[in-house]
Amino acid sequence: MRRPFAWLLGVFALFSFLRRRRQPVRAQNEVAETDRRAEELRRKLAESRAMLEEREQFEAAETPVDQAEPLEDPEARRRAVHESARATAEQMREGD
Repeated sequence: MRRPFAWLLGVFALFSFLRRRRQPVRAQNEVAETDRRAEELRRKLAESRAMLEEREQFEAAETPVDQAEPLEDPEARRRAVHESARATAEQMREGD
């Protein structure tokens, strides 16, 4: 044990070498984990596709904006609301 640093370095190198030889086993476990995550993602993708189809069916029943009937003139609508309010106010005054 004349050179403890050399011994320590040798043990460290041996440990690293042995650790590298075990990594393929760990890689197989990682592949299994990756497969589980991939299956989960595939399931979520299938669910989202089904929801997309439902949404398309729902939106098919709606009238597109370019095919919708135009609303009446906003000025005419405003005048009608004001006339209705004046009539209601007059009825309230007559009630007193």
